[in-house]
Amino acid sequence: MARLLYRLGLFAARRAKAVLAFWFAMLVLAGSAFAGFGGQLTDQISMPDLETSEVADRLAEELPDAGGGSATAVVRTEDGSAISEDQRTAVEELIADVESHEVVDEVTDPWETRAELADARDEVEEGRAELDDGQEQLDEAEAELEQAREQLGGMDRDDIDEAQAELDQAWEDAGTTPEEAAEQREEIEAGLAELDAADAELDAQVEQALADGTWPQQEDALNAQRAEIVAERNELEAAQAQLQALEPLEAQQAELDAADEALTEIEEGEAELAEQREELESGDAEAELDQAERQLELNEEFQLLSDHEDVAVLMVGFHDPIERVGTEAIADVSDELTGADIDGLEVLPGGDLSMEMPPIFGVGEAIGLLVAGLVLFIMLGTFVGAGLPLLSAILGVGIGVMAAMSLSGIVEMNNITPILGLMLGLAVGLDYALFIIHRHREQLKDGIDLGESIGLANGTAGNAVVFAGVTNVIALLALNVTGIPMLAMMGSVAAFCVVSAVLLATTIIPAMLKLVGWRILRPRERRYIGAEWKSGGSAESRIGEPIPVGRSLLYAAASIGALAVLALPAMDMRLAFPDAGSEAEDTAAHQAYMATEDAFGQGMNGPLLVVADFPEGLGDMEAGERQLDVADQLGALDHADTVVPLAMNDENTMAAYQVIPEEGPAAESTQDLVYELRDSNPVQDQGVQEVSVAGITAAEIDISDIISDAMPLYLALVIGLCLILMIMVFRSILLPVVATLGFVGSLAASVGIVVAVFQWGWGAELLALGRPGPIMTMLPILMVGILFGLAMDYQLFTASGMREAYAKGVPARLAVRRGLHAGRVVVTACALIMTSVFAGFIFTPDPMVASIGLGLAVGVLLDAFVVRVLLVPAVLTLLGRSAWWIPVWLDRIMPDVDVEGARLVQSEGEDGDAAAASDREKVQA
Repeated sequence: MARLLYRLGLFAARRAKAVLAFWFAMLVLAGSAFAGFGGQLTDQISMPDLETSEVADRLAEELPDAGGGSATAVVRTEDGSAISEDQRTAVEELIADVESHEVVDEVTDPWETRAELADARDEVEEGRAELDDGQEQLDEAEAELEQAREQLGGMDRDDIDEAQAELDQAWEDAGTTPEEAAEQREEIEAGLAELDAADAELDAQVEQALADGTWPQQEDALNAQRAEIVAERNELEAAQAQLQALEPLEAQQAELDAADEALTEIEEGEAELAEQREELESGDAEAELDQAERQLELNEEFQLLSDHEDVAVLMVGFHDPIERVGTEAIADVSDELTGADIDGLEVLPGGDLSMEMPPIFGVGEAIGLLVAGLVLFIMLGTFVGAGLPLLSAILGVGIGVMAAMSLSGIVEMNNITPILGLMLGLAVGLDYALFIIHRHREQLKDGIDLGESIGLANGTAGNAVVFAGVTNVIALLALNVTGIPMLAMMGSVAAFCVVSAVLLATTIIPAMLKLVGWRILRPRERRYIGAEWKSGGSAESRIGEPIPVGRSLLYAAASIGALAVLALPAMDMRLAFPDAGSEAEDTAAHQAYMATEDAFGQGMNGPLLVVADFPEGLGDMEAGERQLDVADQLGALDHADTVVPLAMNDENTMAAYQVIPEEGPAAESTQDLVYELRDSNPVQDQGVQEVSVAGITAAEIDISDIISDAMPLYLALVIGLCLILMIMVFRSILLPVVATLGFVGSLAASVGIVVAVFQWGWGAELLALGRPGPIMTMLPILMVGILFGLAMDYQLFTASGMREAYAKGVPARLAVRRGLHAGRVVVTACALIMTSVFAGFIFTPDPMVASIGLGLAVGVLLDAFVVRVLLVPAVLTLLGRSAWWIPVWLDRIMPDVDVEGARLVQSEGEDGDAAAASDREKVQA
């Protein structure tokens, strides 16, 4: 590897302009790819196999109305007065505009919701009034029937039946029946009527006969007819006289029939009233009203309009879960809301809708880069020397970040991903370039030719850069084993930026060193090239005594004590995803969060979607009652504030609820509530078979659990691979172990500082952040992935010199001091540069980015200046020769990794490779 890099350095120096042109072309190509194919970044964190995702799928299938995601936007007056009618009209128009977006299902109108609740309250009251009226009407009807029964003289059905039996016997004795008597009476009356008509007609005939003088001729015939009429009349009157004897029976029958009919009507009325009374007393109507009233009371606890009507919450419902809604679609909805121009009102999208992405490169980052440039100038002494690492690092991150972001159009990429790539790419790009330039400067001052020095610097320091980059890439790519796409993408992009930094450092730095030539040295340094101006040889050779054992003990104890004290706050660390309340106060998400909290309580910012599975076979009434009982029981949990039943499927086997916790989404109590709902099924006594929780808050808790579960595997993989690499590099067992334990101490201390600032709030006002909150779930694993690689870089820069001195026969303790003296300058400069770059991100408004910046900045400082410069050398001094012990069999089978390219230097000094000499001649030419 060293010889390959040596030749690469000579080639880059010989073709310097071509190398520069190539990398600038790559920058243009990466920028073009980003401009042409880059998409919208997201602040959402999606996972394929979360419990919340499974619940969302079930809801989409069985309860489509409750299966979509939701987000909030806050509307508030600028002066704190109540929202006017004109403003309300404008808000309603805004709601209609938002609902016109294809991804939006509906937007809840707070005023319409309040009106619907009022109408529902009126309906319940009307229903109760109708029940009361029905009770009164039943009482009145029963009183009327009782009075009617009294009018019957107390007769009942038995009395009527007995009277009817006696009357039937009387009719039998009379030889007829009421029906026959009535029929006979009708026949007699009809016969008499016919006789009357015949008699009248006969009278007319008699008058006619007398008038026309025919009476004598007709007298006998007419008299005969008269006699027949009289006879028939006599018979009918005789029969009628017989019927008159039956009139008392008929009167009794009529009275009895009337009584029977009245009693029948009374009995039918009593039966109908009894049925109505039974229905009324059965409680079905009352139960329905009770259910409606209970549902109404629960709904009334969930308000979207503040008491003073100066703050309103718009619930934006989507067809799909919000994590599955496209970023660009959410951005369009957010733009619709933020673009609303309503006089006297502010429209603030909530955290799930706010698309205020943190700037990839802002003022803080620029200041950090300027500080890094100042450190470079102090160390290298020339503006030219300071400019080379800056140019290399900027080119590297430009290519790496833009090339990675060009994929954001086809893969989901979190907004932190390019920031992390920029942060790490700048830091290692500056460090790697500085390491090669520092080696080149030292060689020039020792009198080595320019071309030869470029090749040797690339073959020696460049070789160390490659191994340092490998440790970083291992730590970053290992983030893929977490199973979290966001972390995998962040690690992959950051690793790509590290690879870019390594490639730039080992190609463009040799090219630029050739172009600047001897100007890389100060004028004074150029005057004393090759001279023994160091008074007796190198500074390392003048060190004749190791670090005293007593001082080593003091250094070790002080370092461990300082790290332990700084790590104390880490014992109180609570991991979660920070809510919008932790963001900068001037962001829309923070203002929306605080306005919602002030008007409706903290929990309104983190609602939970809870699903309860009911047993099969429940009727509508029973299922409705159980749904409300479950809501009451859920609302009685320790950390639940409000529970609102949302819907139930057609089979009455699944009910969905919205649970508003007492505190915000990042609160520990909310996390405990989610665990209690899932693990203990607190409504099991209601027959609920299982309780599931969905929603953004629950999804973030799931992701936190997944990261915690993945941490042991990740640590084992990263530390295991890097330990193997360090054992090969340093040919030692204890040194890698000491280096790793030292890293654990610096990591714990840096995490403790982050906890003190972001969780406890110490000095948080200096960072212009919102209120303190939990530490971002991904921060520890990110800090491990980044800081472990950087710590091993610094260990490599210092311990390689120690190993080289020990291999040359220098006593173990003295070798430690000489190696430390040789590497501490570059480690100090690299650490200051990296700290400056990382510290620039501390002042980013996004609390997640700021916490990453702070954690990495203090982590680098502590690891470089406490662990690598003090603790590890002190412990190695105390260990003496044991520090370099390695089993013989292991030493025999391991490859000999020449990190510093010592064999290359020896080969070039003794043999002088012919091809390399030819290359050097071309470079010098």
